[in-house]
Amino acid sequence: MIDPKVGLAIDASLTTFSKYSTFNATPFISIFKEAFKAEADFLTKVDLLDEIFDDYPKLETLREIFFDLLLINFFSADVKKLEDDYLDSPEWEAIEEDTLDRGTELLNLLLYLNECNDEEIEPELDDYLKEFLLVDDDEFQDEYQIYEPVIANQILIDSPVVEIKRVAITLTEDSELKELFYPMMCFFQNINATEQIKNEVAENAINKDFDMAIFEILLSFK
Repeated sequence: MIDPKVGLAIDASLTTFSKYSTFNATPFISIFKEAFKAEADFLTKVDLLDEIFDDYPKLETLREIFFDLLLINFFSADVKKLEDDYLDSPEWEAIEEDTLDRGTELLNLLLYLNECNDEEIEPELDDYLKEFLLVDDDEFQDEYQIYEPVIANQILIDSPVVEIKRVAITLTEDSELKELFYPMMCFFQNINATEQIKNEVAENAINKDFDMAIFEILLSFK
């Protein structure tokens, strides 16, 4: 099974990646969807996904992003075919342990957007940080440390896109938000982005193909 929003995200990301890259990724839309829809367990689907990226290294920059999408799809579609308490089972705990080093912070953001959709509220950066990630709570200081660059620069939501870029390029290489900072902040600034805004975001993007693919994934989920 494939969740409709995940399907849209695959379409949007690969189409946009192709637009800003020298590599045409659109033929892979159906290939990725077949992997997502495969009648197989989660780790087997991860292997199918990795095989695609191994065979086509020009897509490598999207590998962990698509892992996030695969996991979101598992939570929203595949898990419906399993036992109600599967996510609390030793089997799933082992899978989580095996994949600790996979994925990005995009996963949390997509989970938040799903929650916003369920509760029929508009996504907001302050709400994401304080109500979803609980960065003000002493028990969630790992999240605080990861999102410290965002917390310190919330004013960028009301700043020109060029200012978001200026801050993004100053983030240290070991920051877990190094690659996601620009498209994430641009999204929260423009959750109903027009074509004009998309063009402005693209003009200031640091890695156009990657940044715009993430931006379109977020817009498709919203």
